[in-house]
Amino acid sequence: MSYEQQYPHESELPTAGVQLNHTAVYASDHHLSAEFLAAVLGLKVGAPFGPFLPVDLGNGVTLDYYEKRDEPIQSQHYAFLVPDERFDTVISRLEAVGVTYYADPGHTEPVQINRLFGGRGVYFDDPDGHNMEVMTRPYARP
Repeated sequence: MSYEQQYPHESELPTAGVQLNHTAVYASDHHLSAEFLAAVLGLKVGAPFGPFLPVDLGNGVTLDYYEKRDEPIQSQHYAFLVPDERFDTVISRLEAVGVTYYADPGHTEPVQINRLFGGRGVYFDDPDGHNMEVMTRPYARP
């Protein structure tokens, strides 16, 4: 059986019901990383689930922190949409823990925010160097 026979054409796939449920986030210390993100975003770290430590984002998605000490952590990018009224609190929390935020993903504009798509946004590193983004408006996509 060919690939085309096994798998429907892209336009025939049902996309309306597809949602991200969870993703694993590698960390050298999953407690530290999960607690860091939860503190910055004003969330709670959930109960351990096997080797994972979840941070529930409140929209049915969890970030499941997984401790990986046997090799370097590859930096990933995670973006979080927050209500505009919570943005200043996130900035205050970053400043309180001494984390520099940037207006751009390349981290060349320190202690500045961007105003993309009529909102506000920043980028910052978590304890393992994951490039985290907080924004108040989703990006307009073609």
